[in-house]
Amino acid sequence: MSVYLVQHGLSLPKDVDPGKGLSEEGIAEVQRIADVAQGYGIRVTRIVHSGKARAHQTADLFAARLQPAQGVMPMEGMKPLDDVTAFAAQIDNSSDTMYVGHLPFMERLAAFLLTGSYAKPVFKFQNGGIVSLYEDADLGSWVIKWALMPKID
Repeated sequence: MSVYLVQHGLSLPKDVDPGKGLSEEGIAEVQRIADVAQGYGIRVTRIVHSGKARAHQTADLFAARLQPAQGVMPMEGMKPLDDVTAFAAQIDNSSDTMYVGHLPFMERLAAFLLTGSYAKPVFKFQNGGIVSLYEDADLGSWVIKWALMPKID
C-alpha cells in the first residue's frame, strides 16, 4: 500500500482572506493534478487533512476526482510545526491514504519516513503536488514511488 503526501494548493494572502483559502490559481492547479491522478487510476481509501481551510479545500478537490471510499476527514497532528515523529507512528500503511498538509511538516514527514531523520529535506514539495511513498517490506524502509508536481522547475 502507498501513502500520498500532498502540500495544500496555493492559498490567498492573509490580508485578502484571513482563513487563507485557496486562490483561483491554487484551485486550478489542484484540479489539474487531481485529473492526472484520476487518469492514472490512482486509488485512495481516504483523504485526511490538517483542518485548515486550504488543506480541507485541497482534500475536497482531490476527493471529487479520486472518490475515496472512506471520504475526507480532518486529522490532528498535521499543522505546519507539529511533531512528525509522533505523527509517523500513526500512519496506517495497510490502506492507501492521502495526507494533505503544510510546509514544513510535509517535507519533514517525508524525510523522516525515508531516512529516519527530519533534519534535512529529501524532496522539494510544491503546492498541490503529490509524493507517493511505499513501504517496501523487502528493504524494510519507505521509498519514493513517484511524484506528480504542478511545475517542473
